[in-house]
Amino acid sequence: MALTPDAVFLSPPLATADSTSDAGLTEGLAALESYKKKDPAKVVVRFKAVGNAPIMKQNFFRVTVSNRFQAVIQFLRKELGWKAGEPLFTYINLAFSPAPDDTIANLYRSFATDGHLIVNYSTTAAWG
Repeated sequence: MALTPDAVFLSPPLATADSTSDAGLTEGLAALESYKKKDPAKVVVRFKAVGNAPIMKQNFFRVTVSNRFQAVIQFLRKELGWKAGEPLFTYINLAFSPAPDDTIANLYRSFATDGHLIVNYSTTAAWG
């Protein structure tokens, strides 16, 4: 049988959904909706200057845990009046520099000290 341009290809009919797949779909949609919601919980972030970085007048701030660390970096730049091109190095507990896409919740859960997430900041690279 040769194929011609006017040949019609038929696909098999799609299976109809039964009650178990409807329940699974509903659970999946509910999980997706709960994932999209931002967690309203907040944690205290304490900023500490290192080296020749200017000291902030207020160094305690409450930050929503669903934010990424990038939001903390942007907030710190705004508070210090630094532009995007000026160097800013951030560290958690004087130990490491977190990735901008780390969530505040994960950092707080893993590295909180006395109920605070301590963020050290500097104008030059202070540690590795």
